[in-house]
Amino acid sequence: MYLRTEVLPKKTLVGRRLNMSLAHNRTFELWSGFMPLRKTIADPVGSDLYSVQVFSEMPEGTSFGPDTSFEKWAAVEVKGEASYGDGLETLCLIGGLYAVFLHKGLSSEFNRTMDFIFKEWLPVSDYRLDHRPHFELLGSKYKNDRPESEEEVWIPIRPK
Repeated sequence: MYLRTEVLPKKTLVGRRLNMSLAHNRTFELWSGFMPLRKTIADPVGSDLYSVQVFSEMPEGTSFGPDTSFEKWAAVEVKGEASYGDGLETLCLIGGLYAVFLHKGLSSEFNRTMDFIFKEWLPVSDYRLDHRPHFELLGSKYKNDRPESEEEVWIPIRPK
């Protein structure tokens, strides 16, 4: 479900990253490695978690498929840049215009939300995809693969 468009300010995130594709999904491995380190991160901004996808080339139309590789991050927002140990790295979200959607339900149903965004909403909107990170904001209503779980899906856009 479409919620809103929003200009995101620059954010600094700290987390871990892995390269993967939908066919070789390593999300569980990524989050399993990140969550024990979360408590070692100084100056977090709130308790929200970020699941970020960084594409080396902008995915468009049929160019995105199960074997398309991308970098996925498990991260939290922090107040400023610093150096972190334990395999933690910094990611700067440069900000900009995003379309924000709500995914409610199991992670196995996430493709339904993505189909709505890319096959229904985006083609008839006044926007096109922009080449910046995509992310899911896992806030207080995120319940880790329960039917009542909610997360915001942030897609970078620019006017057509």
